[in-house]
Amino acid sequence: MRVLGIDPGLTRCGVGVVDVRRDRSASLVHVGVIRSPVDAPVAERLATIARGIRAVITEHAPEVVAVERVFAQQNLSTVMGTAQASGVALMLAAEAGLETATHTPSEVKAAITGYGSADKLQVQTMVARVLRLDALPKPADAADALALALCHAWRGAPAPASAGGALTPAQRAWAEAEKRGRRAPAR
Repeated sequence: MRVLGIDPGLTRCGVGVVDVRRDRSASLVHVGVIRSPVDAPVAERLATIARGIRAVITEHAPEVVAVERVFAQQNLSTVMGTAQASGVALMLAAEAGLETATHTPSEVKAAITGYGSADKLQVQTMVARVLRLDALPKPADAADALALALCHAWRGAPAPASAGGALTPAQRAWAEAEKRGRRAPAR
């Protein structure tokens, strides 16, 4: 399954595409951040984000789009920009005939790290392990987009029947790192 994860934001919108196989193993297809100038009018900023998302959809042909569910924040202007970017992402996916889903940050963190209150570094570390990347995906918006894509694929995929099938991919990656003597990120 090819999943496009989108971490919506008006200034930085993270996008990440992963291929997830039946055994829940995953590989990186694309990762990036769509940036819009903070001094541009909101409509132009949203158009910039829309062009970037549309280009990713066209180039990488995902089967489903997972978007971070907007949650209340203390900064009203931040939550408004995030909600607007989220709406653009969902609309573009619908126009392309793609299935969409939203996931809360705590759902994504729990799926990736096993801990719903994990910090950004823990999420980046586990995304890098699961996707077998040489470096942590940066910035955090890009890592969050990849985490969203992985979360969606894993939550929708049945557990494999193999002996290790009871573990989530994040738990398997953690256990494999421990076997190799690498220390797992602290909670």
